[in-house]
Order: sequence, then C-alpha cells, then structure tokens
Amino acid sequence: MTQDFLKDKPIYLQLVERICGDVLKGNLKPGDKLPSVREYAIETGVNVNTVQRVYKELETLELTETKRGQGTFMTTNNQLREDMKEQVATQFITAIQSLGFSTEEMLEVLKKKG
Repeated sequence: MTQDFLKDKPIYLQLVERICGDVLKGNLKPGDKLPSVREYAIETGVNVNTVQRVYKELETLELTETKRGQGTFMTTNNQLREDMKEQVATQFITAIQSLGFSTEEMLEVLKKKG
C-alpha cells in the first residue's frame, strides 16, 4: 500500500515524522521491532534506499538501534515526547507572536479551551 507524501518535504523526513508520531501515540513502544527495510519500502511504496535513510536517521536520533542479524528495534531510552512538546510549544509561540498576539492572550484562550 503506497502512501501520499507532501511534495515540498523530503519523503524520508515525512517517514521519520510518521514513526515519531507512532511513538508519541503509543503505537510503537520501546523494544518493538520495526519492519525490515524491504518490508517497510513495500508497505510505504518508496525506494529501499529511502527507507535505509529513514532508519539511519532514527538511529542518529537515538530512537532505534540495529542489532546485527535481528533487525531494528525501538530504544528504551529516549526523550522524544519531551523534545516534541518543547518543539511544538516553540513553534506555537513563534506563530502567535508573528501574528501580533501576546503569550498572555493565548494562555487565556488555551485555559478557556482546555
């Protein structure tokens, strides 16, 4: 099954983000085995080299580890949730400030919505 990808962002980054999203949602847990490179390439409809780059990026981010002859596994030691929370908050604050809203104004709105 092929997936739709945005044209303005590299496919490998979109796949990295999807896997990170699965971690945040709890669909992937520490110790879970990822599909083989070939399996994931078929599943996503992308080139094997693209998936290799995805797995390399995940390992660079210390979200996965590759065990020779066994496959690629999610690590038990990562700060993804905290890092993503900081990143989203920073992007949000930058966006609201660029629109002329103060942080205090947005906090009031968030309190009402939350």
